[in-house]
Amino acid sequence: MPFSPFVIKALVDTITGGGGNDTAPPIGIYRSGPKIEQFFLDCGIDMRIGQGGRLGATTDALRLAAGQWNGDDLLKNALERVADPRDYLADETKGNAVVDHLNRVLEADRLTIIIVNGKSHLVPRDAAGSAVTACTAKVRVLDFDTVELDIARALANTSTDAEDAVTAACSLLESVCRSILIELQRPLPPKKDIDGLIRAVQDALNLSPGRSDLSAEIEQDVRQVLGGLTSVAKGIGALRTHAGDAHGRERGFKRIDARIARLAVTAASSLALFLIETWEQQQHRALPLREESQ
Repeated sequence: MPFSPFVIKALVDTITGGGGNDTAPPIGIYRSGPKIEQFFLDCGIDMRIGQGGRLGATTDALRLAAGQWNGDDLLKNALERVADPRDYLADETKGNAVVDHLNRVLEADRLTIIIVNGKSHLVPRDAAGSAVTACTAKVRVLDFDTVELDIARALANTSTDAEDAVTAACSLLESVCRSILIELQRPLPPKKDIDGLIRAVQDALNLSPGRSDLSAEIEQDVRQVLGGLTSVAKGIGALRTHAGDAHGRERGFKRIDARIARLAVTAASSLALFLIETWEQQQHRALPLREESQ
């Protein structure tokens, strides 16, 4: 992932928090010289604050890191580290401001930072589409740790490891189905693959194509849409079986590319979001929040 010079400037602003004499408020938090040195150490970059001061030393360290053979990885580390929400527990608005500032700069590089499972992840912008972002936001406030991990894994690997991204996409859909069935106190199906789980959830949420309470005008249309839910889920499961890495893969042989991985991740996220929102609507309450589940 190539980074433009504007990304380095944005990193300088967010890592340092600006100059000591700046009248403008810092983007994020102000870091002293020793804290900046520790920050770079956490990113695997050696730097020292010299006569050039905090801003000059930070700029030089980032430019030097960018020129190394693993420069992209080092800058990626710095971006994810400065956006880490755990640095802003005292004031989450500052962390949000850092992510917003970086994402405005990263947009031209077709990259974005998202927060999943309490951690920051730098991913290709086309991997984090609206459906995936909405699903991420929904599960972030719910007790869905496993789903968050699957989303993070899928997004991180969409472009670099399409087969693993497909496996993660199927896993997140399976995790959502299990969570909903458990919340409804319904037994898990004997066959706990994606086909069995999606059918069990459809039945529990009255989303089965065979439902008989539909008016004649829309009966066929609704059944076709509901049947499509099953088809999408089964398709993702079949893709995981035949092209994912859950059952191993041949060395050096790629069966799918990033396009198919993005399709699987987006479809799984859309379906998962629909199932969660249907659960909430029918129960007239949100799924349990983290604080309630602890």
